[in-house]
Amino acid sequence: MKAQELLKLASQARNRAYAPYSKFQVGAALLTENGEVFSGCNVENASYGLSICAERTAVFKALSEGVKSFSAIAISAPRGGSPCGACRQVLNEFHPSIPIYLGDENGMLICATSLQDLLPHAFGPENLS
Repeated sequence: MKAQELLKLASQARNRAYAPYSKFQVGAALLTENGEVFSGCNVENASYGLSICAERTAVFKALSEGVKSFSAIAISAPRGGSPCGACRQVLNEFHPSIPIYLGDENGMLICATSLQDLLPHAFGPENLS
């Protein structure tokens, strides 16, 4: 699947975001190694700490279906945006160098990068042994 196709799916997920407080809707589309896509959107809560980002929603949906092998993630956010630190850490757990496609609210590619570039010297499972 091409980056632009994955970004379109992320943009569609963005439209389902529940963001009544920040009004900052984000969507993510996580491509698995077997070609399946899990989408997610941010879900806010009046108790702000209980909110969850789109990227983690997509990862947790995949994990809940037994999928742990990812090959790329696309993120759609107003004027673009990059995963927060918590999302970077969650992605690192499963694919430390996952390609990341950042797009705007219309799903247009702004930047292609990798988790390794966004989270250098990451702490991961290998550090626990």
